[in-house]
Amino acid sequence: MPVIIPDELLAAARLTEPELKMELALTLFQQERLTLAQASRLAGMSQLDFQRLLADRHITIHYGKEEFQQDLETLRRMAPR
Repeated sequence: MPVIIPDELLAAARLTEPELKMELALTLFQQERLTLAQASRLAGMSQLDFQRLLADRHITIHYGKEEFQQDLETLRRMAPR
């Protein structure tokens, strides 16, 4: 679903579109509404770069059961057969 933010609002906030996406991703991750993978994707960053950003902002990385299960599933798909 596309969200349209008027340019004047971005200018008033002194943010570019990528910066707004990054801030939204940080906020939603911090509120535990997005996983690390989802927030990284929203921010348009690799997970490693997003983790660095979290560290720079002193935001704790939460790693719950859901993320663990997603990682296990990813590893299963990647395993040689």
